[in-house]
This record gives sequence, structure tokens and C-alpha cells, in this order.
Amino acid sequence: MKNLSVVLATFNEEENIERCLLSVKDCASEVVIVDGSSTDRTVEIAKSLGARVIITTNKPNFHINKQKAIDNAKNEWILQLDADEVVDLDLENEIKKITDSDPKENGFWIPRKNYFLGRFLMKGGQYPDYTIRLYRNGKGRLPQKDVHEQAEIDGEIGYLKNPLLHYPYKDFSFYLNKWNRYNLFFAHQIKAELKGKSFIYKVLAGIGYLILRPAHWLLTTYIRHKGFYDSWQGFVFSLMSALRFPASYIKYLKLSK
Repeated sequence: MKNLSVVLATFNEEENIERCLLSVKDCASEVVIVDGSSTDRTVEIAKSLGARVIITTNKPNFHINKQKAIDNAKNEWILQLDADEVVDLDLENEIKKITDSDPKENGFWIPRKNYFLGRFLMKGGQYPDYTIRLYRNGKGRLPQKDVHEQAEIDGEIGYLKNPLLHYPYKDFSFYLNKWNRYNLFFAHQIKAELKGKSFIYKVLAGIGYLILRPAHWLLTTYIRHKGFYDSWQGFVFSLMSALRFPASYIKYLKLSK
């Protein structure tokens, strides 16, 4: 697809980058990668597969580097990916139909399947995990404020049917490391949220983060959204997702000392 640019931000993704780029080799005429000074073979592998790589520093919020990649894309359409994602043939064909036509939409939500400890999670609110990844150049921009933010689109947004395949965790140890990094980022957000608030407000917020939010999240994802259908993986994912609230709050308390 001559009018499609694939863009990524990377940092030490040598185990994922080849699989990702091979999945889009027939999908785009340009791949732009902004790399945060990887210390492994990420850049070498990316360049060997034809990607244009821009080296910079590794930002605390990786969306800053993603936006830099977006800003350097030259084609009419942009497909923004993470290195641990894969575009299969069905999704590729659907994207091709979009980019070869002139749709009224300027951006598209893509469903995403998340692979966790041996299976794709299909319940617990994990599928369809819609994310805005396909948009016209100049019509989509990342706010660069939050880890889980979506691109902001100028104009109408449509939906694709075929999912993006996401392989974020090679094992549970890797998941814990990533979970811990996100929690630290979340802790800084809590610190900003509570700055200048009254003592009573902070006490109530603490109760929320330590008890109410995790309980509500666990019940919502595992019971209401039927996370139990995803076997033990569904329980582990719901539990750890719930525990991010007290874990992040405890990190916030440490930051505030």
C-alpha cells in the first residue's frame, strides 16, 4: 500500500520487532521508527527490514516518541503500532480496502486481542479492546499525557472488524516488570491529582485507591464482564489489574516523602 506509513516507538524490542515488521512488509511503503536509544539489536533489526529509524532519548511517556514517528510519516494514511503487535492477513486486507478508497472517516477504531500467559483474553473487558490506530496523516494526534490514551481524531471515526494481535508479555515476570513501570507512572499522576488538596480529600482518595477501586475493578472485570470464562488467566489478569490501584497509591506515598 503506497499510501500507508507504519509508525512505531521502540526501546529494547529485539525480541518483538522482527515479527511486527514482517507482518506489515506487504502492508506499507514506509515504516518510521523512533527509538529511545535501545541497548540491544532493535535498531539493527529494524534497519535490516527497511525501516527508517530516528534515534532519540527514551521518554517516561512513550507516546512522546510515538508522536515524533507520526510527525515524520510521509504517506496519506498512518497505521500506528507497538512492537509487540501483529497485523494478520485479514486485518491487512481490511486496511487495504480503506486506504485504497476515500472513506468519509479520518480515523478508525481497531479491535485488539491481548495474549496473556498462553491464551487470548476474550472476556473480562479485554475484547474487543478497541484502539484508534489507523488515521489520515494530519488528522490524528496523541495527547502525550497518559499511558493508555487514544489518538485524537479531527473528523469522523469508523470501526474495523478484524483484530490487531497483541503479544505484550512473554512470561509472568515480564508482565510484573511492565505492571510495575505503569504503576510508577500512575503514581506520578496521583501525586499531580492530589497536589494542593485538603487532608480529608486525601484520606478519602486513599480509601478509594486502597479498597474501593480495586474491589470494584475485580468484581466488574471478573464477574460482570465474565473474566472467569478465560480460565485461571482471566482471574490473574483481573486480580493484577485491580491491584494496580493500591500498588500505585503506595508508590505515590513513597514519592511524597
